[in-house]
Amino acid sequence: VQLQASGGGSVQGGGSLKLSCPASRIITSEFVKSRMAWYRQAPGKNRDLVAELTSGGTTNYPDSVKGRFTISKNNAKKTVYLQMSSLKPEDTAVYYCNVETGSADYWGRGTLVTVSS
Repeated sequence: VQLQASGGGSVQGGGSLKLSCPASRIITSEFVKSRMAWYRQAPGKNRDLVAELTSGGTTNYPDSVKGRFTISKNNAKKTVYLQMSSLKPEDTAVYYCNVETGSADYWGRGTLVTVSS
């Protein structure tokens, strides 16, 4: 585990949360051209991609979160974010951040998001 995601918590359906993932161990020149992503894993299920920010700046989302989740980054702070809105109970999971620099693959310790109905 090289990164530490934060910002998870309990929220009612329809609410919002913003997850953060500082990548202080990654040098800035690598961070700015990295692929970044957020994944989630619900109990008993596989880890699934929920947001991707490619090195070229393209964002990709599965249909299940499209329009509700937004991935972004701050190069100066070397931090990846996941803004989640209109949360649903099915969004309940442990969320993990991932940064691929091309020479290394960094993962964060997950943060739990619980959405109640």
